[in-house]
Amino acid sequence: MSAMMQPQIILLKEGTDTSQGKAQLVSNINACMAVADVVRTTLGPRGMDKLIHDDKGNTTISNDGATIMKLLDIIHPAAKILVDIAKSQDSEVGDGTTTVVLLAGEFLKEAKPFVEEGVHPQNLIRSYRTASNMAIEKVKELAVSIEGKSLEEKKSLLAKCAATTLSSKLIGGEKEFFASMVVDAVLAIGTDDRLNMIGIKKVPGGTMRDSFLVNGVAFKKTFSYAGFEQQPKKFVNPQILLLNIELELKSEKENAEIRLSDPAQYQSIVDAEWNIIYDKLDKCVKSGAKVVLSRLAIGDLATQYFADRDIFCAGRVSEEDLQRVAAAAGGTVQTTVNNVIDEVLGSCEIFEEKQVGNERFNIFSGCPSGKTATIVLRGGADQFIEEAERSLHDAIMIVRRAVKNSTVVPGGGAIDMEISRFLRHHARTIQGKSQLFINSYAKALEIIPRQLCDNAGFDATDVLNKLRQKHALPSGEGAPYGVDINTGGIADSFANFVWEPAVVKINAINAATEAACLILSVDETVKNPKSESAQGDAAASAMGGGRGRGRGRGMRRR
Repeated sequence: MSAMMQPQIILLKEGTDTSQGKAQLVSNINACMAVADVVRTTLGPRGMDKLIHDDKGNTTISNDGATIMKLLDIIHPAAKILVDIAKSQDSEVGDGTTTVVLLAGEFLKEAKPFVEEGVHPQNLIRSYRTASNMAIEKVKELAVSIEGKSLEEKKSLLAKCAATTLSSKLIGGEKEFFASMVVDAVLAIGTDDRLNMIGIKKVPGGTMRDSFLVNGVAFKKTFSYAGFEQQPKKFVNPQILLLNIELELKSEKENAEIRLSDPAQYQSIVDAEWNIIYDKLDKCVKSGAKVVLSRLAIGDLATQYFADRDIFCAGRVSEEDLQRVAAAAGGTVQTTVNNVIDEVLGSCEIFEEKQVGNERFNIFSGCPSGKTATIVLRGGADQFIEEAERSLHDAIMIVRRAVKNSTVVPGGGAIDMEISRFLRHHARTIQGKSQLFINSYAKALEIIPRQLCDNAGFDATDVLNKLRQKHALPSGEGAPYGVDINTGGIADSFANFVWEPAVVKINAINAATEAACLILSVDETVKNPKSESAQGDAAASAMGGGRGRGRGRGMRRR
């Protein structure tokens, strides 16, 4: 009797929401599958786009997995893990963000029936990790190196990788045009790892074909004063002076009081101010520079002074553009005009100001160090240009990765089918339950070719059966076969130049397996009520100043 009368132990604060056990794990898996379903239709060359309208009224049209995941603003704690892996895939390799979310969702979907039947999640996790390591080894084994080729060959191979990435984007119709542009831009910056050395400038108007690449730096004309139009707009082999100082008359900041006994003394103070600015300008001219750029303002006096001496100047140049000019032209940004020596001046072959659409652009081309490139994007709607920029970012990342890790694998779902076949074969050699788990992992990998077919409107079952038959050939000749998006059949992805860097697949499999294992290893979710009640109190006090909470009625206002 005494055992029944024991008081209940309250461990957590009142209102704390705890859910645990099998039901909670299934609920987390369902949440992740719902997230995967959102980006499912964006995969591949025939993938659809998503239009996302946020609370600030901004509209984004995109089919980039990472962009969609960022904009969705997911609050479910387990589903947030999928957002994180999409972000990490984007920052690490740039492409394959939709793939990684889809794979993680599919791994969990395959695990769900086992969890419901009472299999311990740790058994699943162990098998998934084993399968993941084997899959990555197989990718490395199937990868083909593009090392040791001539520059021309390498360029065309890299352009194929970029074209594969761009084919699934909004600008896929012009993929060859943009792929060669991206390859030239990446090769221009050489071994420099800084992505901001490739500038992308957006100019509404015109068609996509009007986009062009500048082997150097281009930026929009900055705010200018009177006298600007009298300056020359083109130089051949000019010296470039980069400054981080203001070249304009400034009223004194300190509220100093000067007592004068003679009006002539006041004139000498005014003259001193003018002499200081004229001295600065004179030193700029004597340096021999023909182009003067400053991060801070260049006033109307300085603009006219430079115009009279056939010198081009631009003030309020953004920090990023100034650094890129410094890297390309070989100059150094100065914080004073005293003792400007030739070593700190940059140079380029041609500087000119050109009209692009409604904007005027300052273009520095033929720079000696050539460590930068600028892509000027044209297009109709602003959203379209924004999406084109995101697409080019993915392509640039992919080409950079392919330059560094020069191994590629066949795309179009070919590599996924080959790993799936390999794991199925391996599963048959294993005793015990893990045979089933590795088999389900292998089945999950087939989601990539299946989804490619679904998105293109083909019969996925039919195409997958053909692929399975081709990949099962004992000679191994079917390994590079993937989905042919154009005909709805199957084709040799290598022969059709549908390639992607091996690092994309390795990273995707790794990240998706980690995420799936992490979600499977969670067996209890505890939701703290504190934050919710704090928000509620704040809202109540803001609305009624505390009225209606046992304090009597508020006084009536007359």
